[in-house]
Amino acid sequence: MMEKVSNRMSSINVGKEVFEVQARALEAAATRLNDVFDQAVNMILETPGRVVVSGMGKSGIIGNKIAATLASTGTPSFAVHPAEAYHGDLGMFTAADVAILISYSGETEEVIRLIPSLRHFGVKTIAMVGNPDSTLGRNCDLVLDVSVEREACPNNLAPTTSTTVTLAMGDALAVALIERRDFQPHDFAVFHPGGSLGKRLLTRVRDVMHTELPICAPQDNIKEVIMTITQVGLGIAVVVDRGTIKGVITDGDLRRALFNHDSFEGLTAENVMTRTPLTVNDSEMFADAENIMLKSKVTSLLVVSQEGVLSGVLKLQDASRLN
Repeated sequence: MMEKVSNRMSSINVGKEVFEVQARALEAAATRLNDVFDQAVNMILETPGRVVVSGMGKSGIIGNKIAATLASTGTPSFAVHPAEAYHGDLGMFTAADVAILISYSGETEEVIRLIPSLRHFGVKTIAMVGNPDSTLGRNCDLVLDVSVEREACPNNLAPTTSTTVTLAMGDALAVALIERRDFQPHDFAVFHPGGSLGKRLLTRVRDVMHTELPICAPQDNIKEVIMTITQVGLGIAVVVDRGTIKGVITDGDLRRALFNHDSFEGLTAENVMTRTPLTVNDSEMFADAENIMLKSKVTSLLVVSQEGVLSGVLKLQDASRLN
């Protein structure tokens, strides 16, 4: 029994070391990003064609993920197996395309053999290599350095750290392109219509908002406010006067009021409310409203109609209802 526990602890330590090795490699890769990375982003932005990603073995698997991420975030992209390219798949390339060629050594024969054909077609090329001075690095238009000090594998053989850094480089390109294209949640929804993610991105606020409203009047005393919050169960009370929203009262507002006064005696809703509550139109997309709550660090939004009339309450946890 003691031996099993000892082995388990040893495995945990090995696992932690893998994370630490890869974390250090990612930090080192980040420090190497320079103007070439910006040039690669511009090259992809300016191409009228697609991004074609190719690599062998583990690099090919990483390339598939990079292509999928680019394609789902507004950059037309697909992966081509370099060996299959010589059996007809070269026809997928056009002069309008950009090719991302992945080989950690920069000497992978199947990938290098693509270069003459790509040059003939007029395809621009970006290399992701661990050795910028390799055959692949020297023969591509741009080189992104994904070198690592060593693999996490104890024999320094199995692609581990190097594939992690390569994957992160692909993600960095994708995210930079998202920023440059101003790719928004509703754009993302176009490419992800299925599942809970699609529901979240295609659902409007009015489809999930709570319509049982915790309304109180400005002159209501604090006991009445607490009863309103408790009965409706949304954690807030909305202060409304003659149909106009005057403020909102949250648990935080009540705690601050108690901190600033010896008691609630004589206090009304108007005395403790937040006078500038955040609101969202009921026709807005739920994903946009969720972003507002996350950025503003609030858990509730008041929902208003086109005419500015209170029509509901949206809670941050309502996202779980879309799963």
